[in-house]
Amino acid sequence: MESFVEIVKIVLPAALVMYGMFIAIRSMISKDLVAKQLDIKAKAIEITLPARMQAFERMTLFLERISPENLLVRVNRNGMSAGELHHTVVQEIRNEFNHNVAQQVYLDKELWSMIVTAKEDLLTRINSTYQSMDTEASSIDYAKQLLSEYSASNINSIELALTSLKDELGKYYQLP
Repeated sequence: MESFVEIVKIVLPAALVMYGMFIAIRSMISKDLVAKQLDIKAKAIEITLPARMQAFERMTLFLERISPENLLVRVNRNGMSAGELHHTVVQEIRNEFNHNVAQQVYLDKELWSMIVTAKEDLLTRINSTYQSMDTEASSIDYAKQLLSEYSASNINSIELALTSLKDELGKYYQLP
């Protein structure tokens, strides 16, 4: 029994020291792991933030370019018929969208959905305005009618999407 007590006197303090070392080493490794994870996250943000910023810029430009007041001025030519202008406007919106579709990777799903909704809403308005026009109407008549109907609408999905873009961007940068 005396030898058992002697063994316990040696083993128990050694076990306590080993347990203390285990706790200390585990704590150091845990802190190091957390620090490495934070470093990796910071580097990922540093790499993706410029790409996200560019996506915000490009989608803002897209929404500005497809707004009827900007789009009609840019694509309307003298002597165009309403049908030619309608076709050109629809094609221009689709080309602009297809050129920027990859930007969805850098945007939230809700934000991307708002941008797609703005585009689809505009195409619906463009098509319905064209269908209500006389087949012999000029491009100027069509442009006036489209702008009139667009400005009279209570819901401006392009403005909603632009506001959401700015709000989302404000999460990353302090905007005025």
